[in-house]
Amino acid sequence: MKKKVLFGTLALLASQAFAQQAAVTGPDARLKLDFQLQDGKPVYSVTYDGKTVLENSPLGFVSNIGDFSRQMSFVGQQADKVEKTYTQDRIKCSTVNYSANKLTVTLENAEKKKLDIVFQLSNNDIAFRYEMPQYGETACMVIEKEATGFDFPSTTTTFLSPQSDPMIG
Repeated sequence: MKKKVLFGTLALLASQAFAQQAAVTGPDARLKLDFQLQDGKPVYSVTYDGKTVLENSPLGFVSNIGDFSRQMSFVGQQADKVEKTYTQDRIKCSTVNYSANKLTVTLENAEKKKLDIVFQLSNNDIAFRYEMPQYGETACMVIEKEATGFDFPSTTTTFLSPQSDPMIG
């Protein structure tokens, strides 16, 4: 009996520890985004073929309706696929087939106000956005401080090119 109680307790603790994390890959599984809460602060990291592209980078913001950058708790996650086909007559390939995987992470701040972070990964691209339910009658808020960041590894190299003159192609 003691072993069952101990095993049940360990399983519960392990599930709570893992509930603070989520991950999504692109359709070909080479691009991967990991999300986690570190001491209540939402962070994400990105790898491509196992090589770090972005180290743990902060997410969130402070607004006039609450702080969504710290003291956050994990509420849930939902995975989905995105498949779109559209046409544009002014590009080389007029028919575009877009495929991506989507992860929605739902968080709650200290005042129990919810925030969804929606990540979308295709084979070569990452996008994310913040979605919130309506708080109050005006359906608007003021962002007072942006916490979102992009922490590149120290070995990252970049280049700069001179800005081209306008209207030269």
